Amino acid sequence: MTYINPVKDLGKLLLQVEKPSRYVGGEYGRLARREATLQMLIAFPDLYEIGMSNQAFRILYNGLNQIAGISCDRAFAPAPDFEGLLREQGMPLYGLDTGISLGDCDVLLFTLGYELGITGVLTMLEAASIPLHASERTEAHPIVIMGGPCVSNPLPYSRFIDAFWIGEAEGGFFELTRALLALKKAEEGRTALLDRVVAHPSVWTGGKEGVKRAMDVHFATREASAAVYPVPSMKVVQHHGAVEIMRGCPNGCRFCHAGYWYRPMRQKSAETIEQEATAFITEGGYRTISLSSLSTGDYKRLNELVDSLNQTYAARHISFQLPSLKVSTFSLPLLGKISETRKSGLTFAVETPVDAWQLAINKDVSLNMVSAILQEARKNGWRGAKFYFMIGLPVGLDAADSKEEVEIVNFILEIARRTGMHFNINAGTFVPKPHTPYQWMAQIDEEGAGKKLGYIRFKLKALGHKVGIQDPFVSSIEGLISRGDERVGALIEEAYQKGCRLDAWSEFFQKAVWRSLFETHKALIEEITGPRSPDVPLPWQSIEPGISLKYLKTECLKSESGTLTAACQEKCTHPCGICGTENRVIENTTQSHATVLPLGPETSAKNREPPTWRILFAFTKQDSAIFQPHLALMELFSMALIRAGIPVLYSQGFNPLPRLEIAAPLSIGIEAEAEMAAIDTDVFFAGETFKQGMNTALPEGIRIGDVMNVTIPLGAKKHSLSSLLWGCSYKGDSQEDALVKARDEKKYRQSRIGPEGSVFGLTRRSVLAKDPHDPEQGVSYFTVYRKLYPEY
Repeated sequence: MTYINPVKDLGKLLLQVEKPSRYVGGEYGRLARREATLQMLIAFPDLYEIGMSNQAFRILYNGLNQIAGISCDRAFAPAPDFEGLLREQGMPLYGLDTGISLGDCDVLLFTLGYELGITGVLTMLEAASIPLHASERTEAHPIVIMGGPCVSNPLPYSRFIDAFWIGEAEGGFFELTRALLALKKAEEGRTALLDRVVAHPSVWTGGKEGVKRAMDVHFATREASAAVYPVPSMKVVQHHGAVEIMRGCPNGCRFCHAGYWYRPMRQKSAETIEQEATAFITEGGYRTISLSSLSTGDYKRLNELVDSLNQTYAARHISFQLPSLKVSTFSLPLLGKISETRKSGLTFAVETPVDAWQLAINKDVSLNMVSAILQEARKNGWRGAKFYFMIGLPVGLDAADSKEEVEIVNFILEIARRTGMHFNINAGTFVPKPHTPYQWMAQIDEEGAGKKLGYIRFKLKALGHKVGIQDPFVSSIEGLISRGDERVGALIEEAYQKGCRLDAWSEFFQKAVWRSLFETHKALIEEITGPRSPDVPLPWQSIEPGISLKYLKTECLKSESGTLTAACQEKCTHPCGICGTENRVIENTTQSHATVLPLGPETSAKNREPPTWRILFAFTKQDSAIFQPHLALMELFSMALIRAGIPVLYSQGFNPLPRLEIAAPLSIGIEAEAEMAAIDTDVFFAGETFKQGMNTALPEGIRIGDVMNVTIPLGAKKHSLSSLLWGCSYKGDSQEDALVKARDEKKYRQSRIGPEGSVFGLTRRSVLAKDPHDPEQGVSYFTVYRKLYPEY
């Protein structure tokens, strides 16, 4: 097997790419290991900061690594600069935990949450020297399996993937991997393992019919199992702990693929949610926890749950987010509760503004309802809100001719008139998705969508509102892939071969390439994005989502008549086919009970104004940590302080932060032997206990060395580390230590940059403070603190 150590094997070359920390691993909580019988790897077809925020990725990674005998590493799509570097060096794409080449794994898992991520899949396969076509793979190659919501129609991807897992991983995939492990222990080869995969009733391959979507029937009753690890070392898109409180949605919005694909609604108990939130805080170190679901406001006893979590954690400056509150379940008192630590924004997914159109899509969000909420919100300190709209919804009018853009503008203007607020408006194009009531509908064409979106932006931006619109051409590509058949695979491959990568990112999107392909394959695009007859089988009908085709047709007819369907309940009045002996709607029935956790050791000086308790410490920055920038380093320490249970003091204000200071920022690529930092605590906390706790809570390459407790008396001046900074001591590969004053440090580093423009190989030995008796001399911070505060 080939293993890559990026720090050693690429070294200073990593400084040539943007955000090298994406590619070096070393995070806290890595779980994969080289010594395992079955080597698996989750390959996420987007950048690190997207993939590390993905719920499915975390469920798979944590779940598979709990199975004895299985190791599941992880890798992410490389940005073009890093892809080019790997190609230049003849080096394969590798797992971040063990360094294993993707091509040497037994099983390679892709999870696809957005159709345009498919070029990321091809990028990762080619970067690992794995044939793009499943038909060309041999016993020497890994089995390539893809899952995720996009594979509800797997046909466009079928030429690239060996097998597709249809549905939720907890609905049988972990059991399937145990069967593969047993085959591997029996020394069976790739063919035997693939045959076992394909035989599963929830696995689709070309030509297979009647594939049933896997469902996690134990989601609501399983013991708490938070998918905490690994904790990212760099800032990711959703840098918070995510507790999935509910899967599925009861509301039946007819445009929503996820709402139908993840039926039935299942709610975890309040006790389980509190346990998982605790794990994300105490084991992950997160200060923000998202209570996530498709419609969080529908969770039973949500107010009680939030009350309990706030009572337990508010004193620790932990905040909770409710990302999916529908307007009919909106409660300002509830929003006030989750804003006790940080004030949350107001978001309204209106989708379409006319009441009759709302009924057509099975929503009920009236202008008066939104206006009343915002008028009350303004009285309580909110100054704006965010709105989501879609154009092109099949709401009883011809999508191209309806004046929905005018109605959207009028809706916002009337709300603004009533409330005196300015808003952020996000507008996109509706894409009819498989396995929904609108799967037979045509998608609005790019030209028509562009005119409507342009009108919304022009009218509202001029009045001081912020307007973001999704490129309608990107939506056209999304529609082509999501509704396509095997023919679309050839088009995807052609786009990839012509340079398309990371198409969801505007800076990487090759619009001209896709445009030329659309012109070349115009007839195919029109066929796929056009209307479908309900009497003709759809390409994806070999997939059985659990919802009957008859029910979807009925919902489509109810959309035309503007008839509402009631939300799903335990006692169903409109069966869709999903519920049965094991699958059923489950609501929370338990009441939350707050448990206020201790913040740290009790202080013995409760009746007097306390002094400042400060811990001064030195730390290393080595190995993969040298590629972490200063702000990421601050966040790493902040999270480690929570994991280690350190009673750190927090700043005041809108977004309280730990009272943590690092004496001098350090450039990416430079090692450090004794950086200086300090924290203030709200009680005396022994330095050695701090050191031991932190060294078990920090990621690779960062370790606490010397530590000193300092007590700053009440009224004494509190010297910041930066105010005492004299300079630093450096060493290179072939020279003596150099003492460099702070004002000369930038010039010194520039003088050490080699012909290839790199500071790699330079080490900062120590950070020095000004000697109180001779400011021209640099001495140890510990020495200075002893002189400033002798009674420590």
